[in-house]
Amino acid sequence: MARRCELTGKDVMTGNNVSHANNKSRRRFLPNLCNVSLMSETLGETYKLRISAHALRTVEHRGGLDAFLLKASDSELSTKARLLRTEIKRRQQAAAA
Repeated sequence: MARRCELTGKDVMTGNNVSHANNKSRRRFLPNLCNVSLMSETLGETYKLRISAHALRTVEHRGGLDAFLLKASDSELSTKARLLRTEIKRRQQAAAA
């Protein structure tokens, strides 16, 4: 399983450990991933996603999973999230018609 957020695309970063003597060795910065269940109001179902803690705060700030997915770009979403977004768009268009 990749260490990557399904909603924001936040991924592993690399850098250096720097000692007091200014010796440098490589290290990894891992994202703070959480397994969460988020509710889609349009679809009326809960979906399990592996997202970062920052993405969870952003979802709550934007007003839920549906609003977040509709505003997000394709490049940062996982394939599961893209399929979920297309289903939400389809249901909202059907409800509007």
